Amino acid sequence: MASATQNTPEHGKEDFAALLDETLGSDSAFDGTVVRGRVIRLTDDHAIVDVGLKSEGRVALREFGPVGTTPDVKPGDVFELFIERYEDRDGSIVLSREKARREEAWTALESAFAHNQRVNGTIYGRVKGGFTVDLGGAMAFLPGSQVDIRPVRDVGPLMGQPQPFQILKMDRARGNIVVSRRAVLEETRAEQRSELIQGLKEGMILDGVVKNITDYGAFVDLGGVDGLLHVTDIAWKRINHPSEALQIGQPVRVQVIRFNSDTQRISLGMKQLEADPWENVAVKYPVNARFTGRVTNITDYGAFVELEPGVEGLVHVSEMSWTKKNVHPGKIVATSQEVEVMVLDVDSAKRRISLGLKQVQRNPWEQFAEEHKVGSVIEGEIRNITEFGLFIGLSADIDGMVHMSDLSWDESGEEVMKRYEKGQVVQAKVLDVDAEKERISLGIKQLQEDPAADVLDRINKGDVVTCVVTAVQSNGIEVKVDDVLTGFIRRGELARDKSEQRPERFAVGEKVDAKVVGLDRSSRKLSLTIRGREVEEDKQAISEYGSSDSGASLGDILGAAIRRRSSED
Repeated sequence: MASATQNTPEHGKEDFAALLDETLGSDSAFDGTVVRGRVIRLTDDHAIVDVGLKSEGRVALREFGPVGTTPDVKPGDVFELFIERYEDRDGSIVLSREKARREEAWTALESAFAHNQRVNGTIYGRVKGGFTVDLGGAMAFLPGSQVDIRPVRDVGPLMGQPQPFQILKMDRARGNIVVSRRAVLEETRAEQRSELIQGLKEGMILDGVVKNITDYGAFVDLGGVDGLLHVTDIAWKRINHPSEALQIGQPVRVQVIRFNSDTQRISLGMKQLEADPWENVAVKYPVNARFTGRVTNITDYGAFVELEPGVEGLVHVSEMSWTKKNVHPGKIVATSQEVEVMVLDVDSAKRRISLGLKQVQRNPWEQFAEEHKVGSVIEGEIRNITEFGLFIGLSADIDGMVHMSDLSWDESGEEVMKRYEKGQVVQAKVLDVDAEKERISLGIKQLQEDPAADVLDRINKGDVVTCVVTAVQSNGIEVKVDDVLTGFIRRGELARDKSEQRPERFAVGEKVDAKVVGLDRSSRKLSLTIRGREVEEDKQAISEYGSSDSGASLGDILGAAIRRRSSED
């Protein structure tokens, strides 16, 4: 029974399989290895390959070239191939050319990574957060931040171009590789920077690319090192912001203005490569010549006018208008406005040109003086009333002033001014025009003849006049002469004797004789003295009737003089 059980059919099959394995051997150990194979023939989809094993292998034709292209493979070609499975259901070996290339690439990449060496690759696709790179069969990830030193707007020109990369990280077990193009550029940039710094000198002309723009200038990449191009060195003409003349990524040619080897700071200039427009500027823009320019900038103290690109002059606020004073320049001119100006002064050393806007227009005071001679009569509206007079509008821009003393011959200015009001139209006579001081003096009382003119012509200093007392004050008396001239006799001048120098002994309306010691014809006022008259009369009496030295008393002499005058009267 026992021997019969051992010879069952099932037991026979197991012995046959074991015997076959022992006879042929097992090749499953070849799975996952790379072998060399020779193409025997081609089918529609596969290449049949002899790899030196019991069975032939097959490789998909698509693995011998990019999608959409004709595979570059023919019988007799030898390739490194990766054994995926030793035998499939058809009894053939499944091979992979792509995995073989990947295995080769990984081996080389691990060596490069270990020795910190660059590797060549090609950017061929875009994925989330970056790009895919083919490193000779191994696929790697290129983060967006590692593409370039500066942000790249268009990666199109980099796609499909073989270029060096630096491996940042790799994990064969997971099949992950991270590479950087930026690291290669920075290393190259550092080398270029060192070479550039060593040979850098002031005055050198270099080509660069605008890297960044700020309010005060632009940073230019000179190929490994940056230099500052200040806004004032971009062009000879005024530039308010660098973006008016430059944009990021723009190629520029610059000159090294200053270089500090200690701090490695580089100052660049573009305008220095152009002719200086300030050369011979004094010849091109002579004083008193007129030119047309464009307003480029307006400040509180004036406006800058561009005469030509790179040459500006300042119109100071005081030179903008003959009549508009204390007005902001922005209310007279506007930016970009074309204006005619006159050159007032040129300082080539300081690069300054003083311009005048009002000088190209006629001085309104000079024009008024030409059109209205002194003594002519004008008519105008009272624009303003002040404590010292009236301002009368003579044109749209200028006024003339009537001082309160020129309102009336007889009345006080304060009283007369009360009868005038703003907006009233009046006539006045031109008394004086001072164009330099921009003043026009007018008079209203001068429209009539001075009633005291005849009296003033008759009276001279030293004359004795008869006055009528008009007011008695503590310090003297006010008097009037011929009803037109006013005078004042101070207390000390009221009598020769001090005891008689009392104002209260005079009465309003009383007539007194006084000597003229001062005459102000413009104000028609007299300075008078009674004491002086009495002293002079005493001297004259002594001279005519004797002296106290002859034995006659002063009373006798004066008495005789008085009696004589009485008899003459």
